[in-house]
Amino acid sequence: MTLSDAELAQQPIAYWTDVAHKEILAFIRRELAELGMSQPQYWTLRHLSVNDLSEDGEGRTVEELTEAMRDYLAPQDDLVPDTEDLVVRGWLTRDATTGRLTITEAGEAGRRRVKDHVPAVRAKIHDGINARDYVTTIKVLRRMMRNVGGAGRAE
Repeated sequence: MTLSDAELAQQPIAYWTDVAHKEILAFIRRELAELGMSQPQYWTLRHLSVNDLSEDGEGRTVEELTEAMRDYLAPQDDLVPDTEDLVVRGWLTRDATTGRLTITEAGEAGRRRVKDHVPAVRAKIHDGINARDYVTTIKVLRRMMRNVGGAGRAE
């Protein structure tokens, strides 16, 4: 069913942002699964790589990683089994004393492989959407968040 602009203007934003979030997240997670990695595992590798989000390469504990990712981990995400799987694969090592996890060369190669695939995933999501429409969408969503007392993220 195709809705008119007038009908679309009456649609509930909370419903559509929730549906969009779930659909896009599920798509991204399927794409990563095809590459042999969960999204939380990819984020973990990114947080531990000095070529990505780690400033010092000193490693982090599962608790520190969970805290660093608290804004985007889904309720069902559990870094304990995800990181254990990466240790078993040889992509991470765990310090027996501190529990700090560090990325290995194999883990760095896996992170790079997925990172190289990210532009193709983004292109699928953005197919048929020009940059102007995308920017407008983000600006509108940020304004709505500010309208309801949210931060709307950094300007």
